[in-house]
Amino acid sequence: MERVNSSGVDFKTQGGGNGGQDGQGSAWIAALEKVHFVRSRRPILTDITWRLRAGEHWVVLGANGSGKTTLLLLLAGYLWPTQGSITVLGQRFGTVDLREVRKKIGWVGSFLQEHVPAHQKPLDLIVGGKFASIGVDEKPSKHDMRMAERLAETMGCAAVLNNPYGVLSQGEKQRVLIARALMAEPRLLILDEPCSGLDVVAREQLLETLERMGRKDNGPALVLVTHHLEDIVPVFSHVLVLRQGRCVASGLKEHVLTAPVLSTAFDIPIEVEAHRGRYWTRIGLL
Repeated sequence: MERVNSSGVDFKTQGGGNGGQDGQGSAWIAALEKVHFVRSRRPILTDITWRLRAGEHWVVLGANGSGKTTLLLLLAGYLWPTQGSITVLGQRFGTVDLREVRKKIGWVGSFLQEHVPAHQKPLDLIVGGKFASIGVDEKPSKHDMRMAERLAETMGCAAVLNNPYGVLSQGEKQRVLIARALMAEPRLLILDEPCSGLDVVAREQLLETLERMGRKDNGPALVLVTHHLEDIVPVFSHVLVLRQGRCVASGLKEHVLTAPVLSTAFDIPIEVEAHRGRYWTRIGLL
């Protein structure tokens, strides 16, 4: 269902469901219903309803401070909503052990990278992903080691497995962290601004890897957080746009990545260009 507000911006509301399946029996990866989050009496997120269906890959887009990372910390069970309900992988928060839910959610973001010791070997870091630890706290099996090496090969970081983490390039670090997240065979993979700090070549290489990952039949559902349209590769099917903690628009990217929606989200006239499934923006004439 679509509705239009007084500013002329299209709003798309996802269809109903029971938090686990829709009317046709398709599984929902996650469902957030009327979620609010307040910190120190300041509203960070307000009235967020968002549903992710199996087979969809989502982008969460918005300016700095719009609530993107907070939303995904709620989705991953690291924060608790002030109001509203959250169901992930069929498990309603508040009725299950969130530690068990998190085992099926991979996370790649700056807060994790900041906790990795500079001397840590990437191979140990990847293996530790199976146990949700930084490094290896128990002796891994031969199967775990082989799996970590295969993931490193897939992610293009096999050549640096025995180098100290601190000497890796930013692109190599991101590839190692994605391999670590995949070690637990997650059903949902959250990528919080993975292209931050990458040069143009490293960024495009990483995005190409995400494109291939998203097209695998047995791969995880992807959720990418960014404020750059050029990070949105064709495999991402849906976009949620935030502005000051509220949803501006949500739905198929072709309906959401428009000049009216983005101009509202970023508080400046924006023109959108698309070519071969990729998007770019430029500031319109004031």
